[in-house]
Amino acid sequence: MRNSTSVEQYIDDLAHRYLDNARGGRLRAGLTEFVVFGLKQAWACVFGAALLAVIIAARLWYPDNAALARNDFLTIAAIVIQILMISFRLETLRELRVILLFHVVGTVMELFKTDVGSWAYEAEGFLRIGAVPLFSGFMYAAVGSYMVRVFRLFDLRFDRYPRRWITALVAAAIYVNFFSHHYIFDARWVLLAAVVLVYGRCVMHFRVFRRRFKMPILVSFLLVALFIWFAENIGTWSRAWLYPNQLNGWQAVSIDKLLAWFLLMIISVVLVAWVYKPEPLDADAAELPRLRRVSL
Repeated sequence: MRNSTSVEQYIDDLAHRYLDNARGGRLRAGLTEFVVFGLKQAWACVFGAALLAVIIAARLWYPDNAALARNDFLTIAAIVIQILMISFRLETLRELRVILLFHVVGTVMELFKTDVGSWAYEAEGFLRIGAVPLFSGFMYAAVGSYMVRVFRLFDLRFDRYPRRWITALVAAAIYVNFFSHHYIFDARWVLLAAVVLVYGRCVMHFRVFRRRFKMPILVSFLLVALFIWFAENIGTWSRAWLYPNQLNGWQAVSIDKLLAWFLLMIISVVLVAWVYKPEPLDADAAELPRLRRVSL
């Protein structure tokens, strides 16, 4: 079982005490699994949720004439959130390395995409690189934070996981296509077919509390991409950034972006897989031991 932080240990211990000290049958056990699943998912999203809450609050209440530009405020707030996560041991240093990598990969893409006009930020503040405010990298870091937490929280195991060098090649091609499709053939549908071919046989096993469940890994990619698309709609509504068709009035982000987020998920999975090597479901994992406290 992979190590856990203090909050994750608390969730697991609380569920154990509830079931160990209470009478009830399968309904109580099933309800406990459902509640623990929700709590762990919420905890996995804590960085992204905190950042999204700050973005919404800034949209609703941050004064337009403030001495500190809103984008700079968002950047400082994101840095504070990250510092608090580490200071209170709510995030491990191992995870932080992955999150910083997401930050770099995302910022590089942001610089290019804003330059070609794919989307735009308000031209304000000093904490930025070119037209890209530094808080934008933290939005990619939020995805990375979620991915590494889910991998540990649910003790993910896999059947028929593809070779990592093959997944790395697919992820590299996806990343290149995010840039190259502005100048040459857009290969996203070819890349989607490659993803289905590479990951199509893979099944993900995840532990909620006392039970393990499984689903095709492609389904999990789609579900995460869908929730990111919902968050993107909230982000653009708050005018943290805008697509060209939203400059004259907000409208929902095109559902076509769901494919982009799905492909981005492959990059995310590959980055995390180089830190947490995907492992098969063996006898030890099937026994479902309690979580172990993490050491930073």
